Amino acid sequence: MTARPDPERLAVWRSFTDAHAAITADLEQVLMADRDLPLAWYEVLVELHEAGGSMRMQSLAGRLVLHKSSLTRLIDRLEAADLVARVRCEDDNRGLNAELTKEGRDVLRRALPTYQRSVQRNFAQHLTDSDVVALQRALSKLMAANGRA
Repeated sequence: MTARPDPERLAVWRSFTDAHAAITADLEQVLMADRDLPLAWYEVLVELHEAGGSMRMQSLAGRLVLHKSSLTRLIDRLEAADLVARVRCEDDNRGLNAELTKEGRDVLRRALPTYQRSVQRNFAQHLTDSDVVALQRALSKLMAANGRA
């Protein structure tokens, strides 16, 4: 393995980060315009929903790639909006879980169509079936190489 990426791989990396930035900027804009919901809030609600409605704060920070203090402030805002509640862990009284509230579930359910339309418009409609297979294969390799498989 070389110490630096070759020019083609570096160009692909830049294209990947540029595409990610453009798509997430649109997601942020449409979620705010249509649902008054920041993308970061949506992502927390999705993670909690996919985890069955509750997740340890430390695990949530890892899934969202946030520093613990950043997640704490984010959860503070979600809790103030009654979308998430903090609950002591049953198995470890020192730990905290973030739990999706009924209002949080409702907000997520209402935001999902907006999110899906943006993903379709900015990402999915531009990929052929073979693009999807190749991209999934490449992303799976990257996730595995970085311990997130």
